[in-house]
Amino acid sequence: MKFERSTGVSKALLRNAATLAALTALLAAGGARAAEGRLMPGNVPAAYTQECASCHAAYPPGLLPAASWQRIMSGLGKHYGTDASLDAATVQQLSGWLQANAGTYKRVAEPPAQDRITNSSWFVRKHRKIDPAVWKHVSVKSAANCAACHTGADQGVFDEHRLQFPAGLDARYRRPWND
Repeated sequence: MKFERSTGVSKALLRNAATLAALTALLAAGGARAAEGRLMPGNVPAAYTQECASCHAAYPPGLLPAASWQRIMSGLGKHYGTDASLDAATVQQLSGWLQANAGTYKRVAEPPAQDRITNSSWFVRKHRKIDPAVWKHVSVKSAANCAACHTGADQGVFDEHRLQFPAGLDARYRRPWND
């Protein structure tokens, strides 16, 4: 009571300030995590890893708009030249998750040609300095092999500070590039 009279600050106000400080710290930690470039949601269904990531990278759903994911999931019988059919329950589960986590920000608003991440304007812009021979290199194979250069791709981290040159890449292609 003496403290309140001398400073004019109540205990309730001090508790609120402490709560606000704790919330601010939590928000800052979340912002730092987002700043790391992590795009993969934390709630990845096991079926996504088992089914989709068994053939290619488990792409973060935010890299494509919902319309693209809807078309991809409805055409699994002819999935980019492969039969990737799944049972109806798995398709429903994965479709729901992909739709809920699809990209909604400006750079993915427009579905890319053939619903390919590598055809999206942001992907082309970010990788414009990559020599076409790099995509064909034996350790890369295609532009869709994100993990060839992005060491955190399997966790959805595409931070340009964590890039590596693909194994066996000829020195003439090892010039610095911005991703």
